[in-house]
Amino acid sequence: MSIELILNSVNLNFIAFNKYVWPDKMDGLFFTLFIIAIAAAEAAVAIAIIINLYRSHKSIDVENAEDLKY
Repeated sequence: MSIELILNSVNLNFIAFNKYVWPDKMDGLFFTLFIIAIAAAEAAVAIAIIINLYRSHKSIDVENAEDLKY
């Protein structure tokens, strides 16, 4: 969750600085789209991990999963 907040704050900074410092360039917007794509891929990986955990242990509660111990 903290990584998502950091990425969103970077997106806001890229767009604000792009608009006020370099209004003719589109670099900040392209970086913002790239960061949004990375965040979407990160969410997809997290969902895949949760689905695999549920399939193997029939629960997503990590506290009760005895097989996850080293």
